[in-house]
Amino acid sequence: MHCASDFVVAPRRPQVRRPGLLRSAARTLVALSLAASAAAVAAAEITVSAAASLTNAFRDVGAVFEAANPGTRVRFNFAASGPLLQQIAHGAPVDVFASADAETMDQAERRGLVRAGSRADFATNALVVVVPRDAAAPPRSLADLLAPAFRRVAIGVPASVPVGRYTQAALEKANLWARIEAKMIGAQSVRQALDYVARGEVEAGFVYATDAALMAERVKVAFKVPTEAPVRYPIAVVAASAHADAAQRFVTYVLSPPAQATLRRHGFAAPASP
Repeated sequence: MHCASDFVVAPRRPQVRRPGLLRSAARTLVALSLAASAAAVAAAEITVSAAASLTNAFRDVGAVFEAANPGTRVRFNFAASGPLLQQIAHGAPVDVFASADAETMDQAERRGLVRAGSRADFATNALVVVVPRDAAAPPRSLADLLAPAFRRVAIGVPASVPVGRYTQAALEKANLWARIEAKMIGAQSVRQALDYVARGEVEAGFVYATDAALMAERVKVAFKVPTEAPVRYPIAVVAASAHADAAQRFVTYVLSPPAQATLRRHGFAAPASP
């Protein structure tokens, strides 16, 4: 049996404070905190609202941009330029806007929806008339579309679809708009007009050259339509962007030689001179 005197209590060692170690740990914690904050700032998901005709090209552009900007993700919203503008006007969380015409971007600027000084033209396109691949007698001019063989013609709705506005302007200049409008099958985007032709639901349609090239096995270009104004594509940072720095980096990248080369591969031409 043990008594209390059998237990020896070891004396407590005095705590040795090491100021150098404490300072080093504090510095490490501060550095980690700053690094985490920097990473949070660098990381961002930006939304790019872009004209439907840019779908394939911008997906490739976005993939390379993400690879060059670790932590930044690009989410695309493709549709006709008019509806995209209305989404931005109604508060949709968009960071970058790329339109298929100058007029829509002009509206965005007038309404203060894009950041001043961020707008730039980055590509041009061409307006063409396409017909189903197996069409035996494609039209050779705008006037040929008046023939009874062309009962339905796909045209983007001019009020909201830039390709429709270019089409209307070209037909009005040729004094043909009223007569061909009677055959018009309205499309909500250039891609929808292309689909109508590819599926044989219309005898002809007005689209961009880049879109026609995507379905070369199902449609063919009948002729190129001259336009009074170049088919310009402007891009800008949205004024209400929550990630303005990342948005500007994307705009800058679209204007860079690598992105421009990608756009050329997809059939877009260089920006027209002002």
